Amino acid sequence: MHNVLEQLGLLGIVPVIAIEDANDAEPLAQALIDGGLPCAEVTFRTAAAKDAIERIAKKFPDMALGAGTVLTVDQVKAAVDCGAKYIIAPGLNPKTVDYCVSHNIPVTPGVATPSEVEQALEFGLEVVKFFPAEQAGGLPFLRALSAPYNKLKFIPTGGIDEKNILSYLAFPKVLACGGSWMVKTEMISMKQFDQIRTITEQAVKTMLGFELKHVGINTAGADESIGIARELSLLLGAPVKEGNSSNFVGTQFEVLKRQYLGAHGHLAIGTNFIDRAVAHLERRGYRIIEESKTEKNGKLAAVYLEQEIGGFALHLLQA
Repeated sequence: MHNVLEQLGLLGIVPVIAIEDANDAEPLAQALIDGGLPCAEVTFRTAAAKDAIERIAKKFPDMALGAGTVLTVDQVKAAVDCGAKYIIAPGLNPKTVDYCVSHNIPVTPGVATPSEVEQALEFGLEVVKFFPAEQAGGLPFLRALSAPYNKLKFIPTGGIDEKNILSYLAFPKVLACGGSWMVKTEMISMKQFDQIRTITEQAVKTMLGFELKHVGINTAGADESIGIARELSLLLGAPVKEGNSSNFVGTQFEVLKRQYLGAHGHLAIGTNFIDRAVAHLERRGYRIIEESKTEKNGKLAAVYLEQEIGGFALHLLQA
């Protein structure tokens, strides 16, 4: 898979934006970046699209910037010349897809039927757009549509919002979701970039779902560990579950039988999507401890961050 598509997968949400005034392009891109989504699909529905893409590409070269609603080969050429890194189309136009594939331009055409999916596979595509997602039957239809195609990934777009995005993203065959609820056209025209940033932050927060799962306490050894566990159990009325390396008190406390990461212990933070959470935190300057990674069924299940807060290590867990 092309690296820019992998990047979209780690971002999880692709804002779909229609820009009427190219002067709005840079502050809009800044709002998305500040909100935690350094990506965008700028649709070719407006006369300002090419200028907007060019301005964003020059100002924010690291942004995962794509061109959407691309219908012709000429539009592909124009979009790429302006700095678009990938092409998204509402349908599967064989000429447009063939041009992109032959010129090594990442393209995700829209599909809504098995025949269109198989056309995409004939071109060797690994990612397609499921469009219009909700109107075509939503997640139940996508599950049925994708069932015969094990390796293909989908970007559902159309009717996706904060109410249903988690259910889509939880489906393993969904790479990311396209949505416009955080960048509505009227918000852009009214220069409500602070509000766009806030809504984008909330979208990322909803997607990642960070939640404190338990507090880990370091001790000098097994005797101290069971003593603390029993004291917490008496205080909270929660059962003690003894383990080989630690003792749990209910689900709230893990009392380790040794000194481990963190001056005092660790804060275990659950997340809906640990790979996306790691990517998000790394963009914010956090660093992971590679040797602390643990996997389950071949996928990342837990990892520690290098940084501590108040003497506690930060431990991410796949919820």
